[in-house]
Amino acid sequence: MNRGGGPRNILVLGATSAIAQATIRIYAAKGASFYLVARNPEKLSAIAADAQVRGGSKVLTRTCDLDHINEHAGLLADVRQQFASLDIALLAHGVLGDQAEAERNFAVTEAILHTNFLSVASLATHLANLFEQQKKGTLAVISSVAGDRGRKSNYIYGTSKAAVTVFLQGLRNRLDRQGVQVLTIKPGFVATPMTAHLKKGLLFASPHKVAGGIVAAVERRKDVVYLPWFWRPIMLMIRSVPERIFKGLNL
Repeated sequence: MNRGGGPRNILVLGATSAIAQATIRIYAAKGASFYLVARNPEKLSAIAADAQVRGGSKVLTRTCDLDHINEHAGLLADVRQQFASLDIALLAHGVLGDQAEAERNFAVTEAILHTNFLSVASLATHLANLFEQQKKGTLAVISSVAGDRGRKSNYIYGTSKAAVTVFLQGLRNRLDRQGVQVLTIKPGFVATPMTAHLKKGLLFASPHKVAGGIVAAVERRKDVVYLPWFWRPIMLMIRSVPERIFKGLNL
């Protein structure tokens, strides 16, 4: 991270996600430079234009399907060519998946795990090595409160996020002594296109609120952040329920 408080060089993977877009807007107003990556070129172009209008110093884009792990090395090599150093990398891509279909068809389960964990682990490995060489920087990755405990309604998605959380714990233990921040972001329910099919309630947060929490957590060099904050005590209570009781709950 740029500890002098000046504009950052920021890589955003999955830049068209609602949380990523809201985070980009905040950093653009601070004069950051961006390298934005997503699958949809039209949406990516619109987000890049918006970032420039809001004050982004330099906005580069690359269309890429991050499921294609064999393309990650080339992608990160280009990032290193474009930026003398990288201050923040935000990994924001992922899928909710169809739990019911995944229960019937392992190929669906495999696809969810590939997108949410394996592609993230690949990118995080490349970025960890880059930041380790720099001896500075922030690797911020969106996990989920769903990874804190398996529930029948979304245990495939939850498994992928639990794997991300543990992977980041290991990276944090490896990189902290190198001056690198590894931030695990655990949102609860967020009103995004991914959750459009769910009934909205009091526990839902806006992407803007979550983005503000991400920026604050980066500034404070936190290790793990629950967003909004109240998900930390909620998940603490959920994790404390004995398995013999939890298995009978309708969750």
